Amino acid sequence: MLTNLPTILRQAELISLAQEEAIITQVQRSGKNVPEAILDLGLLSSFDLTEQLSVIFGLPNTDLSRYRYEELCTSLGVRDLILRYQALPLSENDACLVIAVSDPTHLQVEDDFRFATGKQVELALANIKDLQAAIRRLYGQQVDQQENSGKEISHQELAELVDISREEFVESEDLSQDDAPVSRFINQVLLDAVSKNASDIHFEPYEDFYRIRLRCDGILVETQRPAYQLSRRLSARIKILSKLDIAERRLPQDGRIKLRLNIDTAIDIRVSTLPTLWGEKIVLRILDSSTASLNIDALGYTEQQKDLYLHALKQPQGMILMTGPTGSGKTISLYAGLSILNTAEINISTAEDPVEINLSGINQVQVQPKIGFGFAEALRSFLRQDPDVVMVGEIRDIETAEIAVKAAQTGHLVLSTLHTNSAAETLLRLDNMGIEAYNLASSLSLIIAQRLVRRLCPFCKYPDALASLTRESLMIAEDDLIFKANPQGCNECTHGYSGRVGIYEVMPFTTELAQGLMNGATVAELNKIAKARGMLTLKQSGIEKLKQGITSYAELQRVLYF
Repeated sequence: MLTNLPTILRQAELISLAQEEAIITQVQRSGKNVPEAILDLGLLSSFDLTEQLSVIFGLPNTDLSRYRYEELCTSLGVRDLILRYQALPLSENDACLVIAVSDPTHLQVEDDFRFATGKQVELALANIKDLQAAIRRLYGQQVDQQENSGKEISHQELAELVDISREEFVESEDLSQDDAPVSRFINQVLLDAVSKNASDIHFEPYEDFYRIRLRCDGILVETQRPAYQLSRRLSARIKILSKLDIAERRLPQDGRIKLRLNIDTAIDIRVSTLPTLWGEKIVLRILDSSTASLNIDALGYTEQQKDLYLHALKQPQGMILMTGPTGSGKTISLYAGLSILNTAEINISTAEDPVEINLSGINQVQVQPKIGFGFAEALRSFLRQDPDVVMVGEIRDIETAEIAVKAAQTGHLVLSTLHTNSAAETLLRLDNMGIEAYNLASSLSLIIAQRLVRRLCPFCKYPDALASLTRESLMIAEDDLIFKANPQGCNECTHGYSGRVGIYEVMPFTTELAQGLMNGATVAELNKIAKARGMLTLKQSGIEKLKQGITSYAELQRVLYF
């Protein structure tokens, strides 16, 4: 595994530039890690290398013989990680795990052990020879063989390790018995996706290649291209994990996988298969409620927008609608509101498809349209369950809309979502669905349109010299400092961005808007009425985030198209 250790050693003047290049070549040629390559080239002894790294990184130089690590390694069940990274757990307490490594620059070591054990990780340095000897004593001589060395499986080696010559393997009942390399490869992909906070994983077959992409912060990033011959094997393994029919490749299928990170933490993964021209495309949606921040202060609302939302939540009845395209954060905003309302005195019921966030104290229902149990049917059932607050995942039809409006008129607080581009368009959408303006006036409390924009990385962002005409069109003063992303990124981000934040258009439904709707007002006219009452549009909210240095002009252009 190639890390930036050669560069650090050169910067510390322990090796020359030519020696740095020789180390990199040796790692790429042999597949060994950097400390092994240094020893092979005779540049430093294992003792000198460990001593120098201890000084550079301020880490203790550990004597492995002082620890009884055998029982700990067995109880943790992290054999694959130990072999992959040549890293040895030495001791643990309730919150922390100490791991011996020979190369402290491999950041993925800490991430993967933290995910696997649920503990914070502290590194200690160990002599590479002592470390390898200890791991060899634990797992035998096979530690030196490629199949069990713990190194990441290359695509070529993976293809050689699995039997891909049989066309009938999909129908074979013995598929899982010889599928360990494929299983390890898929586990690597899943663990990598979780560690990068990816929301989706795409397995995509094409005519000449097969690729895997992760959706990180709303953007798809290609991560791997396995051998094309493995496409059906990988698809079959994923379908086995999600309990789908592996023999059915002509129809779409949906399933679920539970990925257990440690004893206390598991992540649900929604699986969707789609027959394409060149094979089955599979998309995995990671439903990790533990990473979702339900703190309303962290979602990006301005103080005025937050106050309007909180005011609507305090009302005993009415309807609050979240609008925006798929993936714009509507569910998080809804659940931020529900978490505020979630007390022992209030009965809350939700109908969702699917249930993405588990919140204790709320009665959550998974709708199943295939058996005739949709949002409208769930909503009718809720009204017979003495509810105070009802959340409907999405208003998709006139029947659901009418029931939701009646519930809001009869003493219930109703929260739901619609797929519209702005708050004003939501009013016209409901009007076109057949909801009378006078019914909206007596039931609708608040409409929130939203988008998610990527946050600039605070460590590598740098000033953006916007053109004068652009600043003038955005009403940004010449002395206001605007930032843009570093396309190369850094260790803390992906291409200059890290995480996402919401931008919002919060529209209280007033009598003026109701009157405008009854008079046949257009979207522009409804927006004008709302802006006169102080509403910030999505564009204006985005510009505020731009002025605050939270996002970039390029990102606003990508999301809002202005």
